Amino acid sequence: MKTAVAPLAHEIPPSAQDDVVAELSEIYIEKGTPLFMRTVLALFSGGFATFALLYCVQPMMPLLSHEFSINAAQSSLILSVATGMLAIGLLITGPISDRIGRKPVMVAALFAAALCTMASAMIPSWQGVLVMRALVGLSLSGLAAVAMTYLSEEIHPQHLGLAMGLYIAGNAIGGMCGRLIVGVLIDFVSWHTAMLVIGGLALIAAAVFWKILPESRNFRARSLHPRSLLDGFTMHFRDAGLPLLFIEAFVLMGAFVTLFNYIGYRLLAEPYHMDQAFVGLLSVVYLSGIYSSAKIGALADQLGRRKVLWATIVVMLAGIALTMFTPLPLVILGMLIFTFGFFGAHSVASSWIGRRAIKARGQASSLYLFSYYAGSSIAGTAGGVAWHWGGWNGIGLFIGGLLVIALLVALKLAKLPPLENLKA
Repeated sequence: MKTAVAPLAHEIPPSAQDDVVAELSEIYIEKGTPLFMRTVLALFSGGFATFALLYCVQPMMPLLSHEFSINAAQSSLILSVATGMLAIGLLITGPISDRIGRKPVMVAALFAAALCTMASAMIPSWQGVLVMRALVGLSLSGLAAVAMTYLSEEIHPQHLGLAMGLYIAGNAIGGMCGRLIVGVLIDFVSWHTAMLVIGGLALIAAAVFWKILPESRNFRARSLHPRSLLDGFTMHFRDAGLPLLFIEAFVLMGAFVTLFNYIGYRLLAEPYHMDQAFVGLLSVVYLSGIYSSAKIGALADQLGRRKVLWATIVVMLAGIALTMFTPLPLVILGMLIFTFGFFGAHSVASSWIGRRAIKARGQASSLYLFSYYAGSSIAGTAGGVAWHWGGWNGIGLFIGGLLVIALLVALKLAKLPPLENLKA
């Protein structure tokens, strides 16, 4: 089985292109094969565990505000410290995976994060809980940094959008189940018990991931020499498109996390007075993201990413606008549309990273996800200031501003000349 990385299309003489197409079938994992199914199921499990562990704490935030006598912005730290440490860890674990391999780093990350989550359930102090959440985020950086790179290396380029979309669908289901399970459980049991349940489910997902994920076939070890790492980062920032995608990651994720951080505070107060279990059940809006991540990812493979990304951001703007109305059905519909647009946009942008980054893909993925989780950490907590300043109107203005930035960046990306070897 050949494992050499395929040459770029513009480097291939026309007479040899048929031979290269045949060779690609031997190098990459293709749709419809058992290896493809194993790969997407494993990454689906990994994405499930990652988002379940990260975002299971969102429905707890009003309860934690009461239990520890803290305000909404302080309560949001239980998520922000995890995503902040995850962002920092990405700058380390991505390059490490470039040296020692993709699968070992991802497996260790999942098991460590699940165990730290279970440990956090046994700590009584707020400061101690935050320390354990920071360790959860640091651990998960090992999967978040590497999963996109693994898919970009192993999946046939023609099917990368679909595979990335299915991985992100796992993220969506994990985020939904984490919020749903905890949101319902904390109406009946303590938040400590709820965290133990989520940690146990993540352990099962980690075991599935370890057993079924194929070993890398196209991985090439890179040096961890500081000069080599610096050259890789410099190369990515010189690219015309990659820095714009990093900005997209920051603002899109910042908008998404802000909505779900503070929607619970709105629905528990006047005029809704909903109970915690029902607020948790609203996590089913993630189902729209499960559909859109795979569907829009495949659509981007067909039409090109530059034609799809900006449209998904417009969908997000329509969703946040609907949440500004008072009737509950409109608020829920807005959440549904907003979530649909976000996961579609993330699917497009994340698969675009693997297509543009020809070298040092682990570093490129790390920079994208550093921006992604930095947006979650910074904007997620900054949204608390907007909430205290203007309630949901303040949140709407804050999210709307982030999405306008995202739309302008997407339109600039659409004007970039396409790479010679890719249909971007």
